[in-house]
Amino acid sequence: MTKLEQLIKELCPNGVEYKKLGDIATDIFRGAGITRDQVTEEGIPCVRYGEIYTTYGIYFDTCVSHTDESTVQSKKYFEHGDILFAITGESVEDIAKSTAYVGYEKCLAGGDIVVLKHKQNLKYLSYVLSTTSAQAQKSKGKVKSKVVHSSVPAIKDIVIPVPPLEVQAEIVKILDEYSTSVTTLQQELEKELTARKKQYEYYRDLLLDFGVHGGASECKWCTINDIAIKVASGKNKEKKQEGAYPVYGSTGIIAYCDKFEYNKKQILIARVGANAGYVHIADGEYDVSDNTLILDVKDSVIFEYIYYLLVNMNLNRFAKGGGQPLVTAGQIKEVKIPVPPIKEQERIVSILDRFDKLCNDISEGLPAEIEARRKQYVYYRDKLLSFKEQ
Repeated sequence: MTKLEQLIKELCPNGVEYKKLGDIATDIFRGAGITRDQVTEEGIPCVRYGEIYTTYGIYFDTCVSHTDESTVQSKKYFEHGDILFAITGESVEDIAKSTAYVGYEKCLAGGDIVVLKHKQNLKYLSYVLSTTSAQAQKSKGKVKSKVVHSSVPAIKDIVIPVPPLEVQAEIVKILDEYSTSVTTLQQELEKELTARKKQYEYYRDLLLDFGVHGGASECKWCTINDIAIKVASGKNKEKKQEGAYPVYGSTGIIAYCDKFEYNKKQILIARVGANAGYVHIADGEYDVSDNTLILDVKDSVIFEYIYYLLVNMNLNRFAKGGGQPLVTAGQIKEVKIPVPPIKEQERIVSILDRFDKLCNDISEGLPAEIEARRKQYVYYRDKLLSFKEQ
């Protein structure tokens, strides 16, 4: 039997009492408006309601904003242990998101925030108010002019389990440890991805730098025009969101069309804008926008070798123009590239393909792993915070 199970058996063997927030509150009130213009570098710490959605998690100890106290009318303060609710938002699913303040400075609560004072474990309240059950109660907010609103009466009506303080403290300990383990895992996965990418870039640079790292004697130098069937701009100007065939733009698919122009693998190069020189691949049946160059490669070279080479060359350095950088087909045609024998091209592609797959596997697997851990955490949290009702 775990410590939590022992505590529940000893302190609440017949179940846990479920109470409305209004019944456990020692005080509950709305904050007062603090405009964006009133936020300053220094002054009294404050929280504006939007920050509860974007900045703060289950609990926080430091405010990211400050204000000049003398400029705020009808000041409303919150202190250590108080729970803050954002009662205006854009989504019914997220309305009345809450957070607990664990810091010790006296702070100001902005408008559209409800402050709950209480005598429970502050972290326990914050955890239990983030459960699926609590959020379902919060999501009964009223929609007006596409904005969702909650209120003090609505917050007071939220029903939560209120076990003895010793049980609350043990649950907080368990959830804090689990949250830390999930965060640590995420950081380790991201470090692994960064390390793999650096390793990949190192070997790519090494393999494709013929002038410095050897192989130059076997390598023929030529222009891109020499190995190209054509270098030309796409022509599609459609911006449809639906259609049978994708339209590729500067960095990927940007629209769809009803008729395809190409049905072979080709290299695409962003022609204009901040991404000018970005290299990617189009395959299948598709069309290409007019802000993108198409490089159709001859069979005398390995397609993937040319792709890796151009990615490594950073074609953005050829872009001209300040406000709207531009790379032209004429410029690309004249770029000189090293072309080793076919067997050497195949060897390089084989190595880089393996590294690329490894990096992509981690890149795709990382969000999936983090999402799986998040779902596991939500399930575990909701399970911990569900009790037999007294």
